[in-house]
Amino acid sequence: MNATSGPNPVGALLLCRADPPAVRPPAQLLREHLLLAPAGDDWSVLVPEGKPWLHGGESVEQVVTGWATALAVSAAGWPVVALWWDRDRAGLTLAAGFRRTVGYTWLADGTPVGEDEAMRTFAARLALDPVLDVQALEPLTEPDPDADAHSRLLGVVAVLGRAGLALPTGLLPGESADRLRSVALAQGAEQLEWSGWREAVRAELDVVDGSPVGAYLRGPKARVLGGAQVAAGVPLLLWGIGRRSGGWAAAGALLVAHGALGLAYDRLREG
Repeated sequence: MNATSGPNPVGALLLCRADPPAVRPPAQLLREHLLLAPAGDDWSVLVPEGKPWLHGGESVEQVVTGWATALAVSAAGWPVVALWWDRDRAGLTLAAGFRRTVGYTWLADGTPVGEDEAMRTFAARLALDPVLDVQALEPLTEPDPDADAHSRLLGVVAVLGRAGLALPTGLLPGESADRLRSVALAQGAEQLEWSGWREAVRAELDVVDGSPVGAYLRGPKARVLGGAQVAAGVPLLLWGIGRRSGGWAAAGALLVAHGALGLAYDRLREG
């Protein structure tokens, strides 16, 4: 069985709680081959075009956790939910700002191996309904001989649907990376390409200017945030390079880039 066929293919989806125009600039800074599509009210989905987990010895979980972390720390308050699956396991990772990521995992046969508290934290950080949505998530953390890892992920998507998520037709977790790419392209997904630092800065400034908090992203607080992102990103980048971890290296690079862009934006607005 190869990595993209058989009953347990390998793949991932990144669910961003923001519209595509807000997701596009930080996603481009990852410098990965990604497809971007709207996914409901104030949601977007990123579909990996390639399969970087096949190279460098990293699992799909490690790769997408690095991506989700990088996107979340560069975002203006929106979280990222990474859904991932391979031959043996499937799971989710929630990244929100500088908070520690929250994850939950199931074995391929659907056996839960995560902490119940993690799922409750997942619901709280996404501002899901503390009663109805949490009650809907609880069965996903309990043994069920009729539920495999694929159905567990579909259960997560169903709960997020209450919060406005609506994945494009045919784009479902559990499919192979190649099929997800084909479906996304057929649905009109945008292929993100690295257009250079000048265009990245311009796109980032456009998003900031059009955001509700655009007028406040300058001054002492903005400089502190930008400096903190650079300070956090440099050691993370070096650690990722030293460990040959592409996902975490990307997270560090994006932190540094986003912090530098924030400082540059503050300087430009001040001028």
